[in-house]
Amino acid sequence: MAETLVLVPGLLCDEVVWAHQQAGLADRVNVQVAHHGLLDSLGAMAQRIIDQAPSRFAIAGHSMGGRVALEVVRRVPDRVIALALLDTGANPLAAGEAGEREASGRYALLEASRRQGMRSMAWIWLQNMVHPSRLDDAALVEPILEMMARKTPDIFEAQIKALLSRPDARELLPRISCPTLLMCGNEDLWAPVKQHADMASLIPRSKLTVVPECGHMSPMERPDAITEAFKEWLNTVSQADGPVEVAHEQ
Repeated sequence: MAETLVLVPGLLCDEVVWAHQQAGLADRVNVQVAHHGLLDSLGAMAQRIIDQAPSRFAIAGHSMGGRVALEVVRRVPDRVIALALLDTGANPLAAGEAGEREASGRYALLEASRRQGMRSMAWIWLQNMVHPSRLDDAALVEPILEMMARKTPDIFEAQIKALLSRPDARELLPRISCPTLLMCGNEDLWAPVKQHADMASLIPRSKLTVVPECGHMSPMERPDAITEAFKEWLNTVSQADGPVEVAHEQ
């Protein structure tokens, strides 16, 4: 069992995303939640985690946080003893029109946050981020809106810059040898199931779990399923094991 688990939030998110997992795992593991502040690169976010984490730890990242977790593994593979990637990806910004479309959409939301406020922007963003059946579920939606309303457009801009300049992590995947859990909602429109299946096919010691009736915000939409999966995943890890290393290319 890992002694420390670092949870990494995604875009405009914080410890609220991981509230159920923190409570559900508190008797098993020391939980730390990363904070990105105004950092504007995934590498800088990863380095902050590395600087604050113990010598060996498990790490789980959601959405943008999954990409940050991969950057942690890239930098300190000998310290990461287990990895979980939720509703995320490993691909860089697409070339050409597809990449331009992503950037345009992100900057349109940034402009909305400056003109209309963070909460109004978050409601626009949320339409494609949770399962359609949950959009009128105030117990789910309100905490998400309030969480994002506590952020600022400057934080949003920094994180957009980080995502648009994201490195290609696909070459890293076959070299990850620690126990790796991949999870996503079955109706995640932003990071779909196939994307996770492709990643799982490249990571040797990986397991893919698809969460039913769930969109992109799986730790909050289906918290019980995520927490139980984390318990099983952490049980595969023993601190007594030797260091788990990424096999570096020659």
